[in-house]
Parts: sequence; C-alpha cells; structure tokens
Amino acid sequence: MNIKDIKKAGINDAEKIRIKEIDIKEKGKETKIEEINIEREEAKFKKIKNKFHNFFKKFWFLLWKDDSIKGWIFSILFLFIFIKLIFFPLLSLATSTSLPLAIVESCSMYHQGNLFSNYDSWFTRHNEKYSDLQIDKTEFSGFPFTRGFNKGDILFITGVKPENVKVGEVIIFNANSQNPIIHRVISIKQQGEKYYFSTIGDNNNGQISFEKSISQDQLIGRASFRLVPYLGWIKLIFFEGSRNAEERGFCSER
Repeated sequence: MNIKDIKKAGINDAEKIRIKEIDIKEKGKETKIEEINIEREEAKFKKIKNKFHNFFKKFWFLLWKDDSIKGWIFSILFLFIFIKLIFFPLLSLATSTSLPLAIVESCSMYHQGNLFSNYDSWFTRHNEKYSDLQIDKTEFSGFPFTRGFNKGDILFITGVKPENVKVGEVIIFNANSQNPIIHRVISIKQQGEKYYFSTIGDNNNGQISFEKSISQDQLIGRASFRLVPYLGWIKLIFFEGSRNAEERGFCSER
C-alpha cells in the first residue's frame, strides 16, 4: 500500500502515521507491504481533551476569579443551580427526608437566653404546663434541645420511621399551614398499623388543635441538631413584612 492508496482511503497525509514493514505471503508470492498504524483516534481524543481543558480553565476563572459584574452574576447563578439541583437532592438521599435542612421561622420553641438559657429556671417557669402533660423535670432533662432553639436557627433534619420516634424528640411535620411545623413530641399512640403523635411548642402556652393528632403520613423527619444559629435570618428578613405583627422580630419568652 502506498501514499496514493492512503489518500484514496480518505486519510489526510498531515495526520501522524507510523509505518512498520512486515513480510506476508500474498497469492503464493513473498511480498513486502507496509503496516500502517494511524493515530487518527488518538489525535481526536487529544483535541477533545484540549477543548475540555480550555473550557474548564475559562469556567473556573469566571466562577472564582472574575471580579466583573458578569463573573458575580455567573457565580450566584451557578451556586443557586448547584444547591437546588445537586446539593439538596444528594443531601435528601443521604438523610432519607425531603427536607434535610430547616429554618426555624417562629418563636414557638424559644427558651429565654437561647444558647445561654438556664434550664432549671426555665423549667420552673413552665413546670405547670408539663405537669399537666405528665412530664417532670427529670424526664425533660433527658430530651434533646433542652435549651430549645431560636427563630432563624438552621436545623439538620434526618428521616425517621414512625415506630422509632420517641417522646421528647423534636419532629418536623406537615400541617394546615404554609410551612412545616417543628415541635416536641409529648405522646405517641398506635392505632392498628398507624402511629399518631401529639406535640407542643416549648414556648407555647398550650397545644394547637392541629398538633393533637399528627398522622405518621404527615411526618417529614426528626431534628437531629442545630446546624447554625441565626443564619436563617438571611432568608427570613425578606418575609418579615408579610407576617402578622405579633410574629415579627426577635423572640421573647411567652
């Protein structure tokens, strides 16, 4: 095979070609031919690799190093898309709940002093409420979030099976409201194969009607720990004006 034959086969002579001579028998005669090792695929792969490398360099510069308005807009859009379409779906999958992070939007679980609240004095003020619920101070001291949490706190939520929920734990559930409710479980009942929960807000004077019988179908998850205090205010501040007057602003003990 010669160069003319190579051109007829559609191979550009500018491409890298390695040629190795070998001896073969053709029609009973010893014939020397040239074995052609064409590096066409390798050349294509290198072109694609270089294009990807150049694209990544431009993307990385625009995302982190470009201080122009275009760079800022691109970074914000990218982070929004990443969090919405990648981070949260993966986190939901890992935690087995549709709402792995929850911002506390009300003062119903607030304790005076918040992170620095005094448990003894707080329970003394709320002793009558919990006595009526047949929960004493010693039992409550073994519950999670004995200092409550504050409006704007971000809680880490994990999925939980209804049969694994315990009295004293803080659950998040769907109710007849715009957003889910985060309250403490005070009793659990089982009817047939279904579980029903009763909750109360630590800072509420009593139960709200919709939380006296919460079906397991309403259960979203269980609050595991306070991830970041107050950071949720970055979002809440935009909605404060639309709230009822008594729901606006910082928390105080009721």
